[in-house]
Amino acid sequence: MAYLKPFKAVYYNPEKISDLSQVVCPPYDVISPEAQERYSKLSPLNFVHILFGKDTPGEDKYSRAEKYFKGWQKEKIMIQDRVPAMYFYSHQYMIRGETRTRLGFISLLRLHDNKSGIYRHEHTRLEPKEDRLRLLRQVKANLSPIFAIFLDKKRIIQEVYRHYCLEKIPFIDVVDEEKSVHKLWRIDDPSVVAKVQEKMQGEDIFIADGHHRYEVACAYRDEVSARMKGLTLTGEEDFNYLMAYFTNTDARGLTILPIHRLLKLDFSDRFEGFLRALTEYFDLEEVKERGRFFFLMEKGGRTEHLLGMYKENRFWLLRLKNIKILDKMMQDKPREYRFLDVSILNQIVFTQLLGLDAVNKSLYFSPHAEELMRQVDGDPTLLAFFLNSVTIQQIVGVALQGERMPAKSTYFHPKVLSGLVMNKFNEEHTVR
Repeated sequence: MAYLKPFKAVYYNPEKISDLSQVVCPPYDVISPEAQERYSKLSPLNFVHILFGKDTPGEDKYSRAEKYFKGWQKEKIMIQDRVPAMYFYSHQYMIRGETRTRLGFISLLRLHDNKSGIYRHEHTRLEPKEDRLRLLRQVKANLSPIFAIFLDKKRIIQEVYRHYCLEKIPFIDVVDEEKSVHKLWRIDDPSVVAKVQEKMQGEDIFIADGHHRYEVACAYRDEVSARMKGLTLTGEEDFNYLMAYFTNTDARGLTILPIHRLLKLDFSDRFEGFLRALTEYFDLEEVKERGRFFFLMEKGGRTEHLLGMYKENRFWLLRLKNIKILDKMMQDKPREYRFLDVSILNQIVFTQLLGLDAVNKSLYFSPHAEELMRQVDGDPTLLAFFLNSVTIQQIVGVALQGERMPAKSTYFHPKVLSGLVMNKFNEEHTVR
């Protein structure tokens, strides 16, 4: 059961910020060091200074983030809505020359355990969770929403958009650096909010992006609850909720990209031996031309288990020979997990053949194949592996089995922009 609640959003004051594109940024986990530097220089008021500030010797970046967040509110650079609302979000973007529009809304989501109808499909890593928890303790706010999907058989999103947003002017309208258009409308009519809350209670929620933030929010809730032990708690306290962006599984607006792998491993004289070892499990096909390679990757991935590999200006397609090998290697995992291409890559190539952990520090992850190829071309110790996108059906199937995909299995595109709306906690909920 999904329990939602409206909130009084904090956002940039349009009377102080004439060009919102100068102060917004992507979510922290897709900001590269180069992008971090670029956003930092773009404006002294850019949201990156709070969300993902640079490490500076002798200075605590989490305390600095709190100083900015509180200071900008005090100076009215950021203001807060007076009335709780849900915030409808239209996101228009380009993908492969096609214009798409993804519709959704931002609200608060009640934190629950795994039996609540809130499903997580990816494993998380300790380091980013520790980072986000320190930031949350300091600023006491949800700075950017997690990304959640649901089936929406009741057409909640379409109905709200058509009846309450379509003919109205959005209060936020910004074009980002990728030329995507972001528009937000307030839904503050209590009767409309109540209808959305009622309909959403019957929906299963699947976390698409933001697994680290969700787990951090749960950890923070537990910390604050323990600190306030002995006091009367209603369950409606701020720390029991998390800001979330909700969209449905409509394929016309939802795009999932694969996340490829770059492996740093000095094969030296044993690369040809590695190729021979692969033939025990895969049929290998070398493809000369890059465009044809990626065409065959995408086409073949619709009907078979297929991996791609690149090294020394050479491309290979790796076709799994026998699907039954997955039952032996991953017998402790449900069928939905075993048949993921990323599971095949991790279990057969990384673990079985190379003796590596799938989250080995020698691995780098990126949705940008061209970026990985450039790095491989400049370093003989690098090897790139390419994957096809997982489907919504696979994500839902794995989650409903109570299982989680390997870390970095999905990349929902494009990301929800950070710096549009924030959820500030009540000041009395303090954990240091």
